[in-house]
Amino acid sequence: MHRQIAGRLTGPVTKWVVLVVVLLLTGGLGFLGGKLADVKDNQASSWLPGSAESSRVADELSTDLDPNDIPTLVVYHRKGGLTPADLDAMDAQAKEIAQVAGVTETGVLTPHGAEALAASGQPAPRLISEDGEVAYSFFNFNFGDGGWAKVPASAKKVRDIAKIDGVTTYVGGFGGQASDFAESFEGSHVQLLMITFGVVILILLLTYRSPILWILPILCAALAYMMSRGVVYLLARYADLTVNDQSEYILSILCIGAGTDYALLLVARYREELRRHEDRHEAMAFALHRATPALVASAATVAVGLLCLVFADLNSTASLGPVLAVGVVVTLLTMITLLPALLVIVGRWIFWPKRPSFASDEPTAHGLWARVGARIAPRPRAVWVVTTGLLLIACLGLFKLDATGLTTEESVTGEIDSVTAQKLMSAHGLADNSVTVQVVADDDRIDAVRTAVAGVDGLGAPTPVRPLGDGRAWFESAVSVDIASPAAFDLVEATRDAVGKVAGADALVGGGPAVYLDTKIAADHDNKLIIPIVLVVVFLILVLLLRALLAPLLLMATVVLSFGAALGISALLFDYVLGFAGADPGFPLFAFVFLVALGIDYNIFLMTRVREETITHGTRKGSLIALSSTGGVITSAGLVLAATFLALGTLPLVFLAELGVAVALGVLLDTMIVRSVLVTALNLDLGGRIWWPSRLDRRPPSAPEPPAPAPEKVPALD
Repeated sequence: MHRQIAGRLTGPVTKWVVLVVVLLLTGGLGFLGGKLADVKDNQASSWLPGSAESSRVADELSTDLDPNDIPTLVVYHRKGGLTPADLDAMDAQAKEIAQVAGVTETGVLTPHGAEALAASGQPAPRLISEDGEVAYSFFNFNFGDGGWAKVPASAKKVRDIAKIDGVTTYVGGFGGQASDFAESFEGSHVQLLMITFGVVILILLLTYRSPILWILPILCAALAYMMSRGVVYLLARYADLTVNDQSEYILSILCIGAGTDYALLLVARYREELRRHEDRHEAMAFALHRATPALVASAATVAVGLLCLVFADLNSTASLGPVLAVGVVVTLLTMITLLPALLVIVGRWIFWPKRPSFASDEPTAHGLWARVGARIAPRPRAVWVVTTGLLLIACLGLFKLDATGLTTEESVTGEIDSVTAQKLMSAHGLADNSVTVQVVADDDRIDAVRTAVAGVDGLGAPTPVRPLGDGRAWFESAVSVDIASPAAFDLVEATRDAVGKVAGADALVGGGPAVYLDTKIAADHDNKLIIPIVLVVVFLILVLLLRALLAPLLLMATVVLSFGAALGISALLFDYVLGFAGADPGFPLFAFVFLVALGIDYNIFLMTRVREETITHGTRKGSLIALSSTGGVITSAGLVLAATFLALGTLPLVFLAELGVAVALGVLLDTMIVRSVLVTALNLDLGGRIWWPSRLDRRPPSAPEPPAPAPEKVPALD
């Protein structure tokens, strides 16, 4: 930021203008952010691209099947067998359930109702197991577009109705899953924010060693999050941006973590300048002038890296990039406007009990990181070779990473009713008729396609053919295995292979299991596409920032190495410590984007300071000065960001827990080892060559200006 602009932002009058403007924006955007739940879309089918086979099937069936129907089951289980009275009670309860808000006019199908249909010659599913211990009723919820958010309230009423002495009941199917997930996450966002803020406050207390200074960064981060939600709401409402619970959770973590990181760097530089300038407004102007380029470069790297996700096939992944980029940009703007204004408004006393007085000694010159640099300096090549070797060994854990996907049961921590219902039905040989593969084909070849599907082992008997018009027809077959399991994926692939052999049928296979399979296929495609794009984009930003080629190449290599080591160690933790069955197919991509974008942040903080000091002191001495000056603040920033992402582990979703662990571990590796040891050792070993092809350090460093006489210490008025 230009020195004059920085001065105007924090002037005696403009600081109050900045405060008022930001508070007004927070009020308006915060109000809109409160309506974010109205525009969320948590349907897995909406995440797929229109080109996916299951999406094309859904489009063709939209005239015959309402896409807003939510198939739901009520599963009854009595050990030893359900009695005739139990089945009669199911019929009576079905009449009550049919009156619950959202249940469609088709009503509730019970085992007795299915038997009556079969007796009249109509197709009907079997709703009671052969051993008689398990039976279920079937119906659809339909609340219109976005109706998934209304399922939990109606599902609770169904649970209250479906009670029989001696019989255990569960609400299953898609409606049961939607209800269970909503209840699992009920209050979890508030809990996540409280845990995150609590951990960050604790770290800031230890970092600043002040009981009051932490208030300003936390306040600014909270306001940035409120404004970010408002902007995201506007994009979701008017720009068709897909927003779900997952993106909102990560947005909150990123705003708090990144905001606190930016605050740490700015406050550290401001504290330095307070020792050089008696007037706090002038000190903040210099601090902003010197720190803003690194902050802007850091935020730009993260935001642009996240925006690379828009190239993803999965709508949920593609939309996550803009959501989080909004959070990063709004947080940056808040931290370089509101935070400086607040700091100059309150004055030096906010640093109590260790106020940085004018002309006092700078403690970082002989602190911990100055001593670390002194230990690396004698043998830098040996240090970076050994460090690289240890990180490569950690990368071997990648062989234990299984990112082929998780079943419904494996994707959550703890037991949920809909999963228990599914397991009960499977154990008793009862197919869930709400989980099907749906097959669409030309009507003149539909019978041949139906015959081919009937020969696929593991599928239920195909239903009668129903015409769609325009020369197309369709049918479906029940799937008795978990909808998101590899076994279900195998059935979908086998079905697609079978119908593909019917010449001239133009057959397509969709349905619930196909949606999950197509999601996995799209995630695998995104991993191969997005990761190289992110690498190229981040590299180009570093080239522009550092005006060199070799330094950006080495920095990218260190961050990728840190990513591999973090994922390798995480895979071992998932398998041997946390007991997770595997990872979501999108996990490697999300972990990569966060770790590369956030990991390069700390290298930017360090290397921009190295470049600044190189002009005066040369690369080697400049690297040691930069390490001692930024080491403490970057380490604190890494601890904050690691703690905020680790808070995701409190949520009941395995994907978010794994992402939190991997990112936290990667950030710690990057701040404690890669940035402080590996990068510094490379700088010391290569010296001026690190800036190739720039001539930044090809000449003797300019002699520093002679120190001015020590100013007379005058008590500050603030």
